[in-house]
Amino acid sequence: MNLSQIHNVYFIGIGGIGMSALARYFKNLGKNVSGYDKTQTALTGELIADGITIWFEDKISLIPETYYPANTLVVTTPAVPIDHSQWNFFIERNYKVKKRAEVLGLITKDTYCFAVAGTHGKTTTSAILGHILKSSGADVTAFVGGVVENYHSNLIGDGTTVTVVEADEFDRSFLHLHPDIACVTSMDADHLDIYGDASAIESSFVDFARKVPTTSNLFIAAELPLDGNKIGFGNDADYRPTNVRIKDGKYIFDVVTPEETITDLQFGLPGKHNLSNAVMALAMAKKYGTPTNEIAKALLSFAGIKRRFSYQIQREDLIYIDDYAHHPTEINAVHSAVRELYPDKKVLAIFQPHLFSRTRDFADGFAESLSAFDELILMDIYPAREIPLQGITSAWLLEKVTSENKKLVAKENLIDEIKKSSAEVIVTIGAGDVGEMVVDIKKALE
Repeated sequence: MNLSQIHNVYFIGIGGIGMSALARYFKNLGKNVSGYDKTQTALTGELIADGITIWFEDKISLIPETYYPANTLVVTTPAVPIDHSQWNFFIERNYKVKKRAEVLGLITKDTYCFAVAGTHGKTTTSAILGHILKSSGADVTAFVGGVVENYHSNLIGDGTTVTVVEADEFDRSFLHLHPDIACVTSMDADHLDIYGDASAIESSFVDFARKVPTTSNLFIAAELPLDGNKIGFGNDADYRPTNVRIKDGKYIFDVVTPEETITDLQFGLPGKHNLSNAVMALAMAKKYGTPTNEIAKALLSFAGIKRRFSYQIQREDLIYIDDYAHHPTEINAVHSAVRELYPDKKVLAIFQPHLFSRTRDFADGFAESLSAFDELILMDIYPAREIPLQGITSAWLLEKVTSENKKLVAKENLIDEIKKSSAEVIVTIGAGDVGEMVVDIKKALE
């Protein structure tokens, strides 16, 4: 398929974080862009404000006739049900219907592609790298799985020759990509509803790594069983942060590379995991040829990502942080960052589990990570694309948590329960619709 010959792009599920970035991309290219989504959100509101028409009813009659010609591309997500009327309308008429991953594959085939893979860290690393390249003047578009604070968007830049994409392991989507430079930040077990076991997901990452033209263009977390440039804190890493200090809420650090030691870099995202993500982005940018001084300026000016250790309230007497973490490893990283910054403060975690299958598969890991907080409020499981599984509930998970100060709270009672807490640090965690409650929680706490 030649995307230059496509004039109309219709999205089914346009409100998703990945789909909306693609919609903005095609809009920037001058295509006619419209779409459907089930739910109105802040993100769909932003797309509408950008001039993209969205319908929230699954009716064939709502599809504009301008989208009937053959030069229309239809983009869907795996979450679209098989009985979706608009989807079937396009399928039955032999339109070009592609999954989002397939479309990213087409885009990356015709551009110089940075692909960022990993079960954790993809979004932050992609955002940092996209910001570095954009700030240094590269002709880049970065597709990010979160809203980057510097740009108030999940799309960085409007370039046509260089792309940064999140290489999503879900459904093996990243095997559609054509990476020139790539990284793998982590390979923890996840999406076991798709893969079955940890060995299968590791095998898919090996297949992804083989798509990179040479191992000198592959950057990996030092502990991973892949061949490439190692990123980590140990002395065996090819790129490693050293002399790490915290001053005025920022990391100040040096980075040892194969060619030099870069001194006194500054980076504002808390947590050693985010520092690793920053070094990963630095290494990829250095490989591309970005000047060191441009990388340093971009790291200093990077403002973070919405729902990635995102400060909502930052006062002496109260800290409120919101984070997208939805896997035990990610929750551990949040806890570690909070303890590093606020070692003597009482911490309340509000966690909304995401997916029945993930809750089942990692129940013991969730229980261990959640038990580390001083106080826990557990919400009901957010189902997303799934139907309930027998016996897999938040009440079942709560029984596994070993700490005593814990409770299960319904969504409608959440704010009242938060206000009862004496915690000095409050963290909302999860990939479900708890993110839609952040503004209301912040108002109630203020």
